[in-house]
Amino acid sequence: MTAAVLRDAQAGDFAAVIALNAGEVRHTSAMDEARLRQLHGYACYHKVVEIDGVVGAFLLAMREGCGYVNANFEWFAVRYPSFLYVDRIVVGADHQGLQLGTLLYRDLFEFARDQGIPVVACEYNLVPPNEPSRIFHDKFGFQEVGSQWLEDGAKQVSLQVGPVV
Repeated sequence: MTAAVLRDAQAGDFAAVIALNAGEVRHTSAMDEARLRQLHGYACYHKVVEIDGVVGAFLLAMREGCGYVNANFEWFAVRYPSFLYVDRIVVGADHQGLQLGTLLYRDLFEFARDQGIPVVACEYNLVPPNEPSRIFHDKFGFQEVGSQWLEDGAKQVSLQVGPVV
C-alpha cells in the first residue's frame, strides 16, 4: 500500500463517493449524483482520501449560514452562531482500519482552527445504533448536546459537538 493522499474532492471523484456512501447507507442517508452535487455546492470542506489511486474515504462538511436544509444542521444552527457541520464521513469497507477517518478529522479540525470556527458538529445514529461512530467521535472529544427522532420515528440521532482547540 502506498501513502494515503488527502485532497479536495473533484467532480471526477463523485462516482466513487456515491459508491462509498451506498456501502454505508444504513449509517448515513442515500445520495445520488444530483444530491452529491447539491451537497458539494453547500460544502466548505469536501475532501477524499486516495489509496493507490482509489478513493477510499470522504468527508463533507458545511458552515452555518450556507443555506443547507437539513433537520440536524438546522438544530445546530439554532443553538450555535458559528460551527462546522459534518454531514457525512465514510470510509469504505476495503479501507477500514487504515486510520483514514482519523486523517480526515485531524485535517477537518485544522481547517476549523484556521477559519476560527469554535466547534465541529455532527450526529450519529442511536437507533439503529452506530457504535463504531460513537467510539470514533469519543476519541475526538465529542459530547452529546441533544438528540432527536427522524424519519417518522424510525431513526434517533445523538447530536454531538467537538471543541476546536
